[in-house]
Amino acid sequence: MQRNRLARRRAFGLMAAAGAALAAGWAVWGGGVLTSGHLAGQSAPSVNYSAGPIRDVSVGCPGTGDTSQAVDQARHYLYQEFEGCDDGNGIGFARSADGGKSYTRPVALPGSHDGWDPWLAVAPDGILYAAFMNTFGNQTYPVIDVSHDHGRTFRAEYSLRPTRGNNWGDADYLAVGPNGTLYVAWDYGPSNSEVNSTCSPTGSCWATSGDLNVVVQSSANEARTFTPASVVNPGYPNGGADEGGITVAPNGAVDVLYQRYEVTNRKTLTLAHGQEYFTTSADGGKKWSAPTEVGATAGQTTISQWWNDGSIAADSAGNLYATWDTQGTAGKHRTDTGWVSFSTDGGREWSAPTRATPDQKNVPHITEVAGAGPGKAYVAWLSSSDPRGYALYLRAFSISASRDGRWLSAAVRISRKFGNPDDFPGDTFGIATSSPAALALSWGSAVPGSPGNASVSAAPVTVLTR
Repeated sequence: MQRNRLARRRAFGLMAAAGAALAAGWAVWGGGVLTSGHLAGQSAPSVNYSAGPIRDVSVGCPGTGDTSQAVDQARHYLYQEFEGCDDGNGIGFARSADGGKSYTRPVALPGSHDGWDPWLAVAPDGILYAAFMNTFGNQTYPVIDVSHDHGRTFRAEYSLRPTRGNNWGDADYLAVGPNGTLYVAWDYGPSNSEVNSTCSPTGSCWATSGDLNVVVQSSANEARTFTPASVVNPGYPNGGADEGGITVAPNGAVDVLYQRYEVTNRKTLTLAHGQEYFTTSADGGKKWSAPTEVGATAGQTTISQWWNDGSIAADSAGNLYATWDTQGTAGKHRTDTGWVSFSTDGGREWSAPTRATPDQKNVPHITEVAGAGPGKAYVAWLSSSDPRGYALYLRAFSISASRDGRWLSAAVRISRKFGNPDDFPGDTFGIATSSPAALALSWGSAVPGSPGNASVSAAPVTVLTR
Protein backbone atom coordinates (compact mmCIF):
# COMPACT_ATOMS: atom_id res chain seq x y z
CA MET A 1 0.00 0.00 0.00
CA GLN A 2 1.05 3.56 -0.49
CA ARG A 3 2.53 4.75 2.82
CA ASN A 4 2.68 8.53 2.58
CA ARG A 5 4.57 9.07 5.83
CA LEU A 6 4.48 12.86 5.62
CA ALA A 7 0.68 12.84 5.36
CA ARG A 8 0.16 11.08 8.69
CA ARG A 9 -1.86 12.96 11.24
CA ARG A 10 -1.19 12.25 14.89
CA ALA A 11 -3.47 13.04 17.80
CA PHE A 12 -1.73 12.70 21.11
CA GLY A 13 -3.77 11.98 24.18
CA LEU A 14 -4.69 9.07 26.36
CA MET A 15 -7.91 7.13 26.31
CA ALA A 16 -8.45 5.77 29.80
CA ALA A 17 -11.01 3.01 29.86
CA ALA A 18 -11.11 -0.27 31.68
CA GLY A 19 -10.90 -3.58 29.76
CA ALA A 20 -11.55 -7.14 30.77
CA ALA A 21 -8.79 -9.04 29.00
CA LEU A 22 -9.14 -12.30 30.84
CA ALA A 23 -12.88 -12.46 30.21
CA ALA A 24 -12.10 -12.33 26.50
CA GLY A 25 -9.85 -15.38 26.85
CA TRP A 26 -6.63 -13.36 26.97
CA ALA A 27 -3.73 -13.95 29.30
CA VAL A 28 -2.58 -11.73 32.11
CA TRP A 29 0.62 -11.02 34.00
CA GLY A 30 1.28 -13.43 36.85
CA GLY A 31 4.33 -12.91 39.06
CA GLY A 32 6.83 -12.46 36.22
CA VAL A 33 5.47 -15.39 34.20
CA LEU A 34 2.81 -14.73 31.59
CA THR A 35 0.06 -17.28 32.17
CA SER A 36 -2.26 -18.38 29.42
CA GLY A 37 -5.97 -17.84 29.57
CA HIS A 38 -8.30 -20.48 28.19
CA LEU A 39 -10.54 -20.35 25.14
CA ALA A 40 -13.69 -22.41 24.82
CA GLY A 41 -13.13 -25.63 22.89
CA GLN A 42 -9.35 -25.63 23.42
CA SER A 43 -7.28 -28.15 25.26
CA ALA A 44 -5.29 -26.91 28.23
CA PRO A 45 -2.34 -24.75 27.14
CA SER A 46 1.00 -26.57 27.05
CA VAL A 47 3.30 -23.54 27.15
CA ASN A 48 3.65 -20.38 29.21
CA TYR A 49 5.95 -17.42 28.67
CA SER A 50 8.43 -15.40 30.66
CA ALA A 51 8.91 -11.93 29.17
CA GLY A 52 11.28 -9.15 30.00
CA PRO A 53 12.87 -6.93 30.68
CA ILE A 54 10.90 -4.54 28.46
CA ARG A 55 13.21 -1.77 27.23
CA ASP A 56 12.45 1.50 25.49
CA VAL A 57 14.99 1.24 22.67
CA SER A 58 14.07 4.66 21.29
CA VAL A 59 15.24 6.73 24.28
CA GLY A 60 16.89 9.84 22.85
CA CYS A 61 15.51 9.04 19.42
CA PRO A 62 11.75 8.81 19.99
CA GLY A 63 9.36 7.38 17.46
CA THR A 64 6.25 5.24 17.21
CA GLY A 65 6.51 4.13 13.63
CA ASP A 66 7.22 0.81 11.94
CA THR A 67 9.59 -1.53 13.73
CA SER A 68 11.79 -4.40 12.56
CA GLN A 69 14.25 -6.59 14.38
CA ALA A 70 16.75 -9.35 13.69
CA VAL A 71 18.66 -11.86 15.81
CA ASP A 72 22.19 -13.04 15.09
CA GLN A 73 21.85 -16.43 16.76
CA ALA A 74 25.48 -17.46 16.23
CA ARG A 75 26.91 -14.27 17.77
CA HIS A 76 24.11 -13.43 20.24
CA TYR A 77 23.34 -9.95 18.94
CA LEU A 78 19.85 -8.49 18.86
CA TYR A 79 19.13 -5.58 16.49
CA GLN A 80 16.27 -3.06 16.38
CA GLU A 81 15.37 -0.67 13.52
CA PHE A 82 12.46 1.74 13.71
CA GLU A 83 10.91 4.90 12.32
CA GLY A 84 11.32 8.07 14.32
CA CYS A 85 14.91 9.30 14.51
CA ASP A 86 16.73 12.33 13.07
CA ASP A 87 14.16 14.73 14.59
CA GLY A 88 11.46 12.18 13.88
CA ASN A 89 12.16 12.10 10.15
CA GLY A 90 14.60 9.23 9.88
CA ILE A 91 15.26 5.62 10.77
CA GLY A 92 16.69 4.70 14.17
CA PHE A 93 18.89 1.74 15.05
CA ALA A 94 19.92 0.14 18.36
CA ARG A 95 21.63 -3.12 19.24
CA SER A 96 21.96 -5.42 22.22
CA ALA A 97 24.86 -7.72 23.03
CA ASP A 98 23.22 -9.30 26.09
CA GLY A 99 20.02 -10.81 24.75
CA GLY A 100 17.91 -7.68 25.06
CA LYS A 101 18.70 -6.82 28.68
CA SER A 102 20.24 -3.53 27.55
CA TYR A 103 20.64 -1.59 24.29
CA THR A 104 23.02 0.94 22.88
CA ARG A 105 21.78 4.49 22.53
CA PRO A 106 19.88 4.65 19.21
CA VAL A 107 21.37 6.44 16.21
CA ALA A 108 19.97 7.56 12.87
CA LEU A 109 21.03 5.33 9.99
CA PRO A 110 22.97 6.98 7.15
CA GLY A 111 20.80 8.09 4.25
CA SER A 112 17.59 7.66 6.25
CA HIS A 113 16.35 11.25 6.57
CA ASP A 114 12.70 11.18 5.46
CA GLY A 115 12.91 7.39 5.18
CA TRP A 116 10.19 4.85 6.04
CA ASP A 117 9.50 1.10 6.21
CA PRO A 118 12.56 -0.28 8.09
CA TRP A 119 13.57 -3.92 7.70
CA LEU A 120 16.52 -5.96 9.03
CA ALA A 121 18.30 -9.18 8.05
CA VAL A 122 21.48 -10.95 9.17
CA ALA A 123 23.66 -13.06 6.87
CA PRO A 124 25.19 -16.37 8.01
CA ASP A 125 28.60 -14.68 8.31
CA GLY A 126 27.20 -11.93 10.55
CA ILE A 127 26.89 -9.14 8.00
CA LEU A 128 23.93 -6.96 8.99
CA TYR A 129 21.59 -5.36 6.45
CA ALA A 130 19.31 -2.49 7.50
CA ALA A 131 16.90 -1.38 4.78
CA PHE A 132 14.37 1.41 4.43
CA MET A 133 12.49 3.18 1.67
CA ASN A 134 13.40 6.70 0.60
CA THR A 135 12.92 9.18 -2.22
CA PHE A 136 15.82 10.99 -3.87
CA GLY A 137 14.86 13.45 -6.56
CA ASN A 138 12.19 11.72 -8.62
CA GLN A 139 13.13 8.14 -7.70
CA THR A 140 11.81 6.06 -4.80
CA TYR A 141 13.57 2.81 -3.83
CA PRO A 142 15.06 0.83 -0.92
CA VAL A 143 18.35 1.99 0.58
CA ILE A 144 20.47 -0.80 2.12
CA ASP A 145 22.77 0.11 5.00
CA VAL A 146 25.47 -2.54 5.51
CA SER A 147 27.43 -3.26 8.70
CA HIS A 148 30.45 -5.55 9.07
CA ASP A 149 30.94 -4.85 12.78
CA HIS A 150 27.62 -5.95 14.27
CA GLY A 151 25.89 -2.60 13.94
CA ARG A 152 28.63 -0.34 15.23
CA THR A 153 29.05 1.38 11.86
CA PHE A 154 27.18 1.31 8.53
CA ARG A 155 27.76 2.20 4.91
CA ALA A 156 24.78 3.14 2.76
CA GLU A 157 24.21 1.45 -0.60
CA TYR A 158 21.97 3.07 -3.22
CA SER A 159 22.36 0.45 -5.93
CA LEU A 160 18.63 -0.42 -6.01
CA ARG A 161 17.97 2.95 -7.70
CA PRO A 162 15.54 2.22 -10.58
CA THR A 163 16.56 2.94 -14.14
CA ARG A 164 13.63 5.30 -14.73
CA GLY A 165 12.38 8.20 -12.66
CA ASN A 166 8.98 9.25 -11.33
CA ASN A 167 8.31 5.73 -10.11
CA TRP A 168 6.22 4.61 -7.13
CA GLY A 169 7.90 2.56 -4.42
CA ASP A 170 7.06 1.24 -0.95
CA ALA A 171 7.27 -1.63 1.59
CA ASP A 172 10.71 -3.28 1.45
CA TYR A 173 11.40 -6.75 2.92
CA LEU A 174 14.75 -8.57 3.25
CA ALA A 175 15.91 -12.18 3.42
CA VAL A 176 19.36 -13.78 3.20
CA GLY A 177 19.96 -17.20 1.67
CA PRO A 178 22.19 -19.95 3.12
CA ASN A 179 25.00 -18.88 0.75
CA GLY A 180 24.81 -15.24 1.85
CA THR A 181 22.84 -13.91 -1.12
CA LEU A 182 20.72 -10.93 -0.12
CA TYR A 183 17.15 -10.74 -1.47
CA VAL A 184 15.01 -7.59 -1.41
CA ALA A 185 11.27 -7.64 -2.17
CA TRP A 186 9.64 -4.25 -2.59
CA ASP A 187 6.60 -2.53 -4.09
CA TYR A 188 7.21 -0.93 -7.47
CA GLY A 189 5.11 0.99 -9.97
CA PRO A 190 6.55 2.59 -13.11
CA SER A 191 4.45 5.74 -12.68
CA ASN A 192 3.99 7.53 -9.37
CA SER A 193 1.34 9.74 -10.92
CA GLU A 194 -0.90 6.71 -11.42
CA VAL A 195 -1.05 6.01 -7.67
CA ASN A 196 -3.73 7.74 -5.60
CA SER A 197 -3.99 7.28 -1.87
CA THR A 198 -6.16 8.01 1.15
CA CYS A 199 -4.99 8.31 4.76
CA SER A 200 -6.41 7.31 8.11
CA PRO A 201 -6.60 10.00 10.80
CA THR A 202 -5.06 7.55 13.29
CA GLY A 203 -2.93 5.38 11.00
CA SER A 204 -1.10 5.31 7.72
CA CYS A 205 -2.25 5.51 4.09
CA TRP A 206 -3.41 3.12 1.41
CA ALA A 207 -3.58 3.15 -2.35
CA THR A 208 -7.03 3.45 -3.90
CA SER A 209 -5.73 3.12 -7.45
CA GLY A 210 -2.44 2.72 -9.28
CA ASP A 211 0.12 0.49 -10.93
CA LEU A 212 1.12 -1.67 -7.95
CA ASN A 213 3.52 -4.62 -8.22
CA VAL A 214 5.95 -6.64 -6.12
CA VAL A 215 9.48 -7.07 -7.44
CA VAL A 216 12.47 -9.03 -6.12
CA GLN A 217 16.15 -8.24 -6.62
CA SER A 218 19.22 -10.02 -5.26
CA SER A 219 22.83 -9.21 -4.51
CA ALA A 220 25.81 -11.55 -4.16
CA ASN A 221 28.27 -8.77 -3.26
CA GLU A 222 26.89 -7.25 -0.06
CA ALA A 223 24.39 -4.89 -1.72
CA ARG A 224 26.94 -3.17 -3.96
CA THR A 225 25.07 -4.31 -7.08
CA PHE A 226 21.73 -6.02 -7.64
CA THR A 227 20.11 -8.13 -10.32
CA PRO A 228 17.41 -6.47 -12.46
CA ALA A 229 13.94 -6.33 -10.93
CA SER A 230 11.98 -9.56 -11.30
CA VAL A 231 8.20 -9.10 -11.10
CA VAL A 232 6.56 -11.58 -8.73
CA ASN A 233 2.90 -11.05 -9.59
CA PRO A 234 0.98 -11.53 -12.84
CA GLY A 235 -0.47 -8.53 -14.69
CA TYR A 236 2.50 -6.15 -14.69
CA PRO A 237 2.47 -3.14 -14.76
CA ASN A 238 -1.03 -3.10 -13.24
CA GLY A 239 -0.88 -6.15 -11.00
CA GLY A 240 -2.62 -4.69 -7.95
CA ALA A 241 0.04 -6.33 -5.75
CA ASP A 242 1.98 -5.05 -2.75
CA GLU A 243 3.68 -6.04 0.52
CA GLY A 244 5.72 -9.05 -0.55
CA GLY A 245 7.12 -10.73 2.56
CA ILE A 246 10.08 -12.93 1.64
CA THR A 247 12.01 -15.89 3.06
CA VAL A 248 14.63 -18.28 1.69
CA ALA A 249 14.45 -22.06 2.23
CA PRO A 250 17.50 -24.17 3.15
CA ASN A 251 17.56 -25.49 -0.43
CA GLY A 252 17.71 -21.94 -1.78
CA ALA A 253 14.08 -21.62 -2.89
CA VAL A 254 12.91 -18.01 -2.62
CA ASP A 255 9.40 -17.78 -1.19
CA VAL A 256 7.14 -14.70 -1.30
CA LEU A 257 3.75 -14.03 0.28
CA TYR A 258 2.10 -10.95 -1.18
CA GLN A 259 -1.20 -9.12 -1.10
CA ARG A 260 -3.06 -8.72 -4.37
CA TYR A 261 -6.02 -6.39 -4.85
CA GLU A 262 -8.58 -6.66 -7.58
CA VAL A 263 -8.12 -4.05 -10.32
CA THR A 264 -11.74 -3.18 -11.10
CA ASN A 265 -11.09 -0.63 -13.86
CA ARG A 266 -8.16 -0.99 -16.24
CA LYS A 267 -8.33 2.66 -17.29
CA THR A 268 -8.44 4.26 -13.85
CA LEU A 269 -6.61 1.34 -12.16
CA THR A 270 -9.14 1.44 -9.32
CA LEU A 271 -8.43 -1.14 -6.61
CA ALA A 272 -10.90 -3.18 -4.57
CA HIS A 273 -10.74 -6.04 -2.04
CA GLY A 274 -7.70 -8.33 -1.92
CA GLN A 275 -6.33 -11.75 -0.93
CA GLU A 276 -2.98 -13.27 0.06
CA TYR A 277 -0.97 -15.17 -2.56
CA PHE A 278 2.15 -17.32 -2.40
CA THR A 279 4.76 -17.84 -5.08
CA THR A 280 8.21 -19.44 -5.12
CA SER A 281 11.33 -19.35 -7.28
CA ALA A 282 13.80 -22.21 -7.72
CA ASP A 283 16.33 -20.16 -9.71
CA GLY A 284 17.14 -17.32 -7.35
CA GLY A 285 14.23 -15.09 -8.30
CA LYS A 286 14.40 -15.14 -12.09
CA LYS A 287 11.17 -17.09 -12.65
CA TRP A 288 8.20 -17.50 -10.32
CA SER A 289 5.61 -20.23 -9.89
CA ALA A 290 1.96 -19.60 -10.64
CA PRO A 291 0.57 -17.85 -7.54
CA THR A 292 -1.37 -19.93 -5.01
CA GLU A 293 -4.12 -18.26 -3.04
CA VAL A 294 -3.65 -18.63 0.72
CA GLY A 295 -6.58 -18.73 3.14
CA ALA A 296 -9.38 -17.96 0.70
CA THR A 297 -12.04 -19.20 3.12
CA ALA A 298 -10.98 -16.65 5.74
CA GLY A 299 -12.41 -13.77 3.74
CA GLN A 300 -10.93 -10.71 2.12
CA THR A 301 -8.79 -7.71 2.91
CA THR A 302 -10.53 -4.40 2.30
CA ILE A 303 -8.85 -1.65 0.33
CA SER A 304 -8.96 0.75 3.30
CA GLN A 305 -6.71 -1.34 5.54
CA TRP A 306 -3.74 0.96 6.30
CA TRP A 307 -1.22 -1.36 8.01
CA ASN A 308 1.20 -3.80 6.37
CA ASP A 309 -0.62 -7.07 5.91
CA GLY A 310 0.84 -10.53 5.40
CA SER A 311 3.84 -12.22 7.02
CA ILE A 312 5.74 -15.36 6.05
CA ALA A 313 8.26 -17.48 7.96
CA ALA A 314 9.77 -20.97 8.02
CA ASP A 315 10.52 -23.24 10.96
CA SER A 316 13.75 -25.20 11.37
CA ALA A 317 12.33 -28.11 9.35
CA GLY A 318 11.40 -25.89 6.39
CA ASN A 319 7.64 -25.78 7.00
CA LEU A 320 6.12 -22.47 5.92
CA TYR A 321 3.72 -20.26 7.88
CA ALA A 322 1.64 -17.32 6.66
CA THR A 323 -0.30 -14.82 8.76
CA TRP A 324 -2.61 -11.97 7.78
CA ASP A 325 -5.89 -10.40 8.84
CA THR A 326 -9.21 -9.97 7.07
CA GLN A 327 -12.13 -7.59 7.34
CA GLY A 328 -15.75 -8.72 7.24
CA THR A 329 -19.07 -8.61 9.05
CA ALA A 330 -20.77 -10.58 11.82
CA GLY A 331 -24.43 -9.74 11.87
CA LYS A 332 -24.61 -5.94 11.82
CA HIS A 333 -21.05 -5.47 13.05
CA ARG A 334 -17.85 -5.06 11.09
CA THR A 335 -14.99 -7.37 12.03
CA ASP A 336 -11.24 -7.73 11.73
CA THR A 337 -9.65 -11.13 12.33
CA GLY A 338 -6.06 -12.44 12.32
CA TRP A 339 -5.28 -15.83 10.72
CA VAL A 340 -2.51 -18.39 10.28
CA SER A 341 -2.03 -21.05 7.59
CA PHE A 342 0.86 -23.46 7.01
CA SER A 343 2.43 -25.55 4.27
CA THR A 344 4.53 -28.69 4.68
CA ASP A 345 5.43 -29.08 0.99
CA GLY A 346 7.17 -25.86 0.08
CA GLY A 347 4.01 -23.87 -0.54
CA ARG A 348 2.29 -26.10 -3.08
CA GLU A 349 -0.63 -26.65 -0.71
CA TRP A 350 -1.71 -24.65 2.32
CA SER A 351 -3.81 -25.65 5.31
CA ALA A 352 -7.23 -24.24 5.96
CA PRO A 353 -6.81 -20.91 7.80
CA THR A 354 -6.87 -21.08 11.59
CA ARG A 355 -8.12 -18.08 13.51
CA ALA A 356 -5.33 -16.49 15.57
CA THR A 357 -6.98 -13.57 17.34
CA PRO A 358 -9.50 -14.32 20.14
CA ASP A 359 -11.58 -11.28 19.23
CA GLN A 360 -12.95 -9.98 15.92
CA LYS A 361 -13.38 -6.32 16.81
CA ASN A 362 -13.32 -3.77 14.02
CA VAL A 363 -9.83 -2.54 14.87
CA PRO A 364 -6.37 -3.34 13.45
CA HIS A 365 -4.92 -6.77 14.15
CA ILE A 366 -1.41 -6.37 12.70
CA THR A 367 -0.40 -10.04 12.62
CA GLU A 368 3.08 -11.51 12.08
CA VAL A 369 4.79 -14.89 12.47
CA ALA A 370 8.22 -16.33 13.27
CA GLY A 371 9.25 -19.95 12.78
CA ALA A 372 10.57 -22.00 15.70
CA GLY A 373 11.51 -25.67 16.06
CA PRO A 374 10.14 -28.37 13.73
CA GLY A 375 6.40 -27.96 13.31
CA LYS A 376 6.13 -24.90 15.54
CA ALA A 377 5.80 -21.14 15.12
CA TYR A 378 5.04 -18.04 17.15
CA VAL A 379 2.20 -15.76 16.07
CA ALA A 380 1.90 -12.21 17.43
CA TRP A 381 -0.30 -9.23 16.73
CA LEU A 382 -0.47 -5.55 17.63
CA SER A 383 -4.03 -4.41 18.24
CA SER A 384 -6.24 -1.86 19.97
CA SER A 385 -8.99 -4.42 20.64
CA ASP A 386 -8.65 -3.76 24.38
CA PRO A 387 -10.40 -0.43 25.13
CA ARG A 388 -7.30 0.71 27.00
CA GLY A 389 -5.39 0.91 23.71
CA TYR A 390 -2.73 -0.78 21.61
CA ALA A 391 -0.95 -3.83 23.02
CA LEU A 392 1.16 -6.69 21.65
CA TYR A 393 -0.10 -10.27 22.04
CA LEU A 394 1.58 -13.64 21.46
CA ARG A 395 0.68 -17.31 21.20
CA ALA A 396 2.43 -20.51 20.06
CA PHE A 397 1.20 -22.68 17.18
CA SER A 398 1.88 -26.31 16.23
CA ILE A 399 1.19 -28.17 12.99
CA SER A 400 1.97 -31.61 14.36
CA ALA A 401 -1.23 -32.27 16.28
CA SER A 402 -3.87 -32.20 13.56
CA ARG A 403 -4.49 -31.50 9.91
CA ASP A 404 -5.18 -27.81 10.52
CA GLY A 405 -2.79 -27.38 13.43
CA ARG A 406 -3.56 -26.26 16.95
CA TRP A 407 -2.64 -23.60 19.45
CA LEU A 408 -0.24 -24.45 22.26
CA SER A 409 -1.37 -21.46 24.29
CA ALA A 410 -4.06 -18.82 24.41
CA ALA A 411 -3.16 -15.22 23.69
CA VAL A 412 -0.71 -13.60 26.09
CA ARG A 413 -0.24 -9.85 26.40
CA ILE A 414 3.48 -9.05 26.19
CA SER A 415 3.35 -5.26 26.50
CA ARG A 416 2.68 -3.86 29.98
CA LYS A 417 1.58 -0.39 28.88
CA PHE A 418 -1.22 0.39 26.47
CA GLY A 419 -0.66 2.77 23.58
CA ASN A 420 -3.09 5.51 22.66
CA PRO A 421 -5.64 3.99 20.24
CA ASP A 422 -6.02 7.39 18.57
CA ASP A 423 -2.34 7.55 17.59
CA PHE A 424 -0.39 5.70 14.91
CA PRO A 425 1.41 2.61 16.36
CA GLY A 426 3.32 1.64 13.20
CA ASP A 427 2.47 -0.54 10.22
CA THR A 428 4.74 -3.37 11.41
CA PHE A 429 6.39 -4.71 14.57
CA GLY A 430 9.45 -6.88 15.13
CA ILE A 431 9.42 -10.63 15.78
CA ALA A 432 12.34 -13.06 15.55
CA THR A 433 13.37 -16.33 17.21
CA SER A 434 16.72 -16.57 18.97
CA SER A 435 16.27 -20.31 19.64
CA PRO A 436 13.37 -22.79 19.36
CA ALA A 437 12.29 -21.82 22.89
CA ALA A 438 13.08 -18.10 22.85
CA LEU A 439 12.13 -15.12 20.76
CA ALA A 440 12.35 -11.35 20.76
CA LEU A 441 9.59 -8.84 20.10
CA SER A 442 9.55 -5.09 19.47
CA TRP A 443 6.68 -2.68 18.88
CA GLY A 444 5.87 1.01 18.61
CA SER A 445 3.10 2.79 20.46
CA ALA A 446 2.21 6.16 21.93
CA VAL A 447 2.44 5.33 25.62
CA PRO A 448 2.32 7.70 28.58
CA GLY A 449 5.59 8.55 30.26
CA SER A 450 7.71 8.66 27.11
CA PRO A 451 8.84 11.89 25.38
CA GLY A 452 5.90 13.04 23.29
CA ASN A 453 4.12 9.83 24.35
CA ALA A 454 6.22 8.13 21.66
CA SER A 455 8.32 5.01 22.14
CA VAL A 456 9.54 1.75 20.66
CA SER A 457 9.68 -1.10 23.16
CA ALA A 458 11.48 -4.43 22.96
CA ALA A 459 11.40 -7.57 25.08
CA PRO A 460 13.00 -11.03 25.01
CA VAL A 461 10.55 -13.88 25.65
CA THR A 462 11.35 -17.35 26.97
CA VAL A 463 8.89 -20.13 26.18
CA LEU A 464 8.21 -22.43 29.14
CA THR A 465 6.98 -25.91 28.17
CA ARG A 466 4.84 -27.79 30.65
